[in-house]
Parts: sequence; C-alpha cells; structure tokens
Amino acid sequence: MLRIMEIERFAVHDGPGIRTVVFLQGCPLFCPWCANPESHVIKKQLMHLENKCVRCQTCLKNCPKGNIKFINNRMVFDRSTCGECEICGEFCPSRAISFSGRTKSIDEIMTEVMKDKDYYDDSNGGITISGGEPFVQYEGFYKLLKESKKQGVNTAVETTGNVDLERIMEAEPYIDLFLFDIKHTNKKKLLEVTGGNLDKILNNLEYISSKNPNKIIIRVPIIPTFNYDDKTINEIIDLTCKYKIKELHLLPFHTLGKNKYDQIDKEYKFNDIKMLNKNELKKYLKVGNREGICIKIGG
Repeated sequence: MLRIMEIERFAVHDGPGIRTVVFLQGCPLFCPWCANPESHVIKKQLMHLENKCVRCQTCLKNCPKGNIKFINNRMVFDRSTCGECEICGEFCPSRAISFSGRTKSIDEIMTEVMKDKDYYDDSNGGITISGGEPFVQYEGFYKLLKESKKQGVNTAVETTGNVDLERIMEAEPYIDLFLFDIKHTNKKKLLEVTGGNLDKILNNLEYISSKNPNKIIIRVPIIPTFNYDDKTINEIIDLTCKYKIKELHLLPFHTLGKNKYDQIDKEYKFNDIKMLNKNELKKYLKVGNREGICIKIGG
C-alpha cells in the first residue's frame, strides 16, 4: 500500500516520452519553496480552499472530533488531531474541503499506469514516481518499481538523493532513470534551509554514476536568495562533469504551488520573490556546451 497525492496521466516534463506520474506522500526535507507542501508528511492532509468556502459551517457541525472552529468569519481547522474520516469533505456543499494522502494498493496504481501502455511504447515513455521523496515509503515504492518492470514499463524516479545508500543500491537495478536533485553545494546552507545532508546526497550520486552515469539527469531548482548565483550553479555544473553525467536541467523558480500553502494553513516564505524567466538562465547553456553537457532550462 502507498499514500499518494495524485496520479497524473499524459505528463511530458518528468522524463522522456509520455508518462504517468505517481506522486507519493512524505519527504525528509522541508524546502520552503516546495510546490507540493502537502507532501511533507505521509499522513492524510486536509486542504481547504478559502475562496470556495461559503461559511455555512456544515463541516463544523459534522466533525466528530470537534476539530473545526468558526473564528473571525473563517473556518479554522485543528489539523494536528484530524483523523481519517473525511466527513467534513463529504458534507461540504461547495467542495471547499479535499484531502491529500489517499491509500492505494500496488494493483490499483498499476491499473491506472497500464491504461496508457501503448503510449509509453510509442513515445519511449513510462512511469515516473515522484513526491515528496519516493524512498520515504520504501517498501511500497520498491514493490511498485518491481511490478512496473515486470509489466515492461520504463521507470523514472524523482529523488532528493537524501536517502540511505543501501536502499539506492537495492532499487537501482529497477530504475531506468534518476531525476536527481542537487540543490546546493554548501553543506551548511543546504542543511539549514532544507534539512538536506550533502554528504549523503553526493555519496548516492557517486554510487549511481559508477553503475551507469547515463541513467542520471541532474535537476536544480534555481531559487533566488538560495542558490541563484554563478558560483553555486557553476559548482553544480562541475559536479555533473565529475560524475560523467551528460544532462542537467535548471528549473526556474516559480510560485505555482503558493495556493497550496494557504490550503494547508502553512506560511509561504516567497511572497516577495518574483518568478524567474527562462531567459535569465540562458547564459549557462554556453557553459554546458563548453563542458560537453546538455543543459536544459526547465524540465
């Protein structure tokens, strides 16, 4: 069984070809720009759309635990003790309440994935397992990988790399492509801002590249105030060269996940930061050409 946020069909930015992306709950990091903040924990997350709420208080009246209050003309949810019942969502007349983190079996997930097998075969696509961090729910994640390969489906995994090497070693034979995040080259800054362990991340990167560097694409979220500077980006390019990896994606900062922070009542710390334009990163394409690396702007 796996806790999932959603299953997205016909995706084209999460690996080659046409893909089905399975988003899993749970992540060891706490990146403040994350577009999927509801994925930070494995448990089910209540999400409330303020602009759809009509303040009818039906959810308050039906909550069996009394976790909902009406304060200053707003519905206030105590998510710390929220259960699994979803009764508030069932009774909400305006559908302002939804839940992230539904439990699905491997068979249920594969039924969805296999609907588009012909498209994968025609486009060299497949399944991409994302998150969150897929390795957090390792037992189910590993079973999903093995079943995908059994069904002849190409597998890609989006990972922070912040996982135990033993699990990387076990799962690697069933993964055709690692979409591997490198967020910073400064250990202290990475730890303070995201909770990431750079030594662990690079140790995993080194192991995978020793097996086959062609099954890795480095992905770098370019975040103003964090890693948007020549020194850091050039150091990541140097790492890409060091491990003989041929492709690197620079992902411009965006605020497309901002509304999710409001939905789970979490502070969004980048309100005053503008989204990056792809043109602002084009100068790094020349560096890639010089070093023999294919650098792409965006996924």
